[in-house]
Amino acid sequence: MAATSRQKSMARLEARISPDTKALLQKAADLEGRTLTDFVIASVQREAYRVIEQHQRLKLNIEDSEAFADALINPPEPNRSLKVAALRHQQVMSV
Repeated sequence: MAATSRQKSMARLEARISPDTKALLQKAADLEGRTLTDFVIASVQREAYRVIEQHQRLKLNIEDSEAFADALINPPEPNRSLKVAALRHQQVMSV
């Protein structure tokens, strides 16, 4: 039964690669003292985190950076909508 519960918690991923690519990956895995599977999973996972982080990072050009800094240093006066929203937030949070 342990094998059945383990199988349910795992997902399978297959890829077809050239013999040269497999040899390259195997050599790298061997140099790190890891199995090919462990090496590939760790490498792909690391790259996935990098790609996601890169796409989620806020990037501003110089003009945008200056406008953002100016808004922080010299914030505009709150308009009516913002005042209403702040009041509503205060009422909801004090309940």
